[in-house]
Amino acid sequence: MIETNRLYIVDTTEADIEIIMEMERHQDNRNYVWSGTYEDHKAEIEAEDILLFTIKQKADNSVVGFALNRIDFKSDIFELRRIVMSNKGIGYGKEAMEALLKYAFEERKINRFWLDVYPDNQAGIHLYESLGMHCNGVLRQNYKLEQGNLDQKFYSLLKNEYFHKGS
Repeated sequence: MIETNRLYIVDTTEADIEIIMEMERHQDNRNYVWSGTYEDHKAEIEAEDILLFTIKQKADNSVVGFALNRIDFKSDIFELRRIVMSNKGIGYGKEAMEALLKYAFEERKINRFWLDVYPDNQAGIHLYESLGMHCNGVLRQNYKLEQGNLDQKFYSLLKNEYFHKGS
């Protein structure tokens, strides 16, 4: 378990899958994240290289988000595939991201943390840049969703940058 001031970040159980699917399909999120099936999420829970975390509010243990991550053990790379918060605008996203970065670099000892984001997700881009992440470039029309072929911007933070920022 990862703990912050207001949140618990815990391994997802099968009982959490329906809540995750609701968050993926919610109108505030569906244009920014891929929606998985029940079977997709069950397989993610069981996979050795995937970390599917449920983010819970300490105050009442309610689910306020989730994060899907993949670890490349050979190259020491932590990929944030998805982070979704149901309670927006109160700092839970930043708190969860800071905790994930700390977990990846300090506990997992990874070398690179990376993610991709759609260019119209200005809130996400602002958050990632505020955390010191670097934009590595854009893959043009790399992903097809209902709204068409979308670009993807790639952000990363290296171990030495994370530890230098903290000093």
